[in-house]
Amino acid sequence: MTGSGEASGRGAGAADEGTLERLLSVVGVGAVELHTAPRGLRTQVSGVHVLDALEPVIRPGELLLAIGVDRGSAHAVDVVRRAGEAGAAGVVFGPGRPEPTARALQTAAEESGTAVLFRTAWCTWAQLVGVLRAGLAAAGTPPMPATSGVPLGDLDALADAVATLVGGSVTIEDTESRVLAYSSTEENVDEMRRLTILGRRVPPWRVAAMREAGFFQALWGAGDVLHRPAHGQDPERLVGAVLAGGEALGSIWVAAVAGRPLSPNAAETLRAAARTAAAHLLHHRTHSSDGRLVEDAARALLEDRGSVEVLAQRASLPPREPCAVLAVGTGPGRSADDGPSGLYGLLTLHCAALGHRVVVVPAAGGTLVLLGGLERAAERAEGQVRRLGNALADQLSGATGAAVKVGLGDVVPGLAGAPASRRSAERALRALIAAAGPHTVARCEDVADTVGILQVVDALREVTLPPRTSVARLREFDAEHGGSCLVETLRAYLDHFGDVSAASRALGVHANSLRYRLRRIRQVSGLDLESPDARLLAQVQLRLGGEADGVRP
Repeated sequence: MTGSGEASGRGAGAADEGTLERLLSVVGVGAVELHTAPRGLRTQVSGVHVLDALEPVIRPGELLLAIGVDRGSAHAVDVVRRAGEAGAAGVVFGPGRPEPTARALQTAAEESGTAVLFRTAWCTWAQLVGVLRAGLAAAGTPPMPATSGVPLGDLDALADAVATLVGGSVTIEDTESRVLAYSSTEENVDEMRRLTILGRRVPPWRVAAMREAGFFQALWGAGDVLHRPAHGQDPERLVGAVLAGGEALGSIWVAAVAGRPLSPNAAETLRAAARTAAAHLLHHRTHSSDGRLVEDAARALLEDRGSVEVLAQRASLPPREPCAVLAVGTGPGRSADDGPSGLYGLLTLHCAALGHRVVVVPAAGGTLVLLGGLERAAERAEGQVRRLGNALADQLSGATGAAVKVGLGDVVPGLAGAPASRRSAERALRALIAAAGPHTVARCEDVADTVGILQVVDALREVTLPPRTSVARLREFDAEHGGSCLVETLRAYLDHFGDVSAASRALGVHANSLRYRLRRIRQVSGLDLESPDARLLAQVQLRLGGEADGVRP
């Protein structure tokens, strides 16, 4: 991570490195959006810090991530003022912007001189921390003189520049061994390079062999240039890890061509190129490709931002034909986003294979599919949406080994209704995951009861109940007596409508053991299981979790 002191020590030519402007140019709008910067974009940024409610330390020059702070609240205004007093570079709030009439945050930013930014809804806080730290490291690294004229994000030009310096052919790859760019070497190249370029990725069998040999572990762990000597028909190769702020962004591969050795200083040149490439890879990842522009346009449509006509043209979707949104995610357990066959990539592949006009957009907690150009007849359009949802759930569950769930949004007349369809799709997906049942695809109306109870629970989260309710006493007892499971027992009993046999089977205990626990529940908590009001309150509190006992997240 680059501090302000380091930036000032690089000389006049490095004046823009380590600034808010440089950081935002590298990170791009896919992760964070600037709201206001009263002191301008040349403000030095020295680090990233997560605001801790228990230890609210704010350090000068850092970008403060206000996780859990409502951007429209008085607390947010107070955070901005304190950040200004401490000399922080800026404050990043959660997705969205305050209403135009809410001037308090804007005024506080202007008076304190603190920049205010917003995380996009499509980048989680965990991802943002990594992106910003990588961005700071990349923003503070001066480019190689030979690559200083390469536009940020132009990986093809970067590959050509490195190839000229090292005297070999170059490929730039992401962390999944997919080819992002390659040098325009005209001479004959080896078979492995030819296969890699044609397939736009290293052949899977080669990746598997390198992984088994521990090559990637050594590459990312060393963070340096590794040498692979010539072997049979494979020429000498160098590979440099592209890292920034502890984040692995990709790699640069150099191969000797036509039997000629690489230049004597090839390894040192590749080290410098890898440092320079970090900013290019981050920029490319967030907003330089056509696919990213399409994705950004779809995001704006789903957030109801901007002109529908303009965004529809950019996303290559018909603006006034029926459309719908599908929300795709996984249940508790292993995430389908792990590994080279991530949910986003598989969705894009399967949707294209099924012949639908879609844009796939990563979202917090899952992935959204904006499906356009549906049939005009409502019944047929709904059939298209359901068939696609069923196909995706079946194929992706089989491909990932995870329980993939698909929430089907309402079919709307045109892209102007996409935000409403997205909301209904996300509600359906949330209900599917919360129910944890066998169903994998549903519309809101299919799971209306679960959607309803989730909305009721959400509405009750701000209600502070008396501190000594029956459930609160049970939680205290379980916490004080290790191994006690009275709360779990009560939940199973209520969930099975007081059926002792069914509840005991769910808990894996004998029915007599369950009856004993129920007597202990009455003794410890005073809960009257014969009272409908007491049972209802207990179920609501169990769904709310610890928040209902006066504990706030």
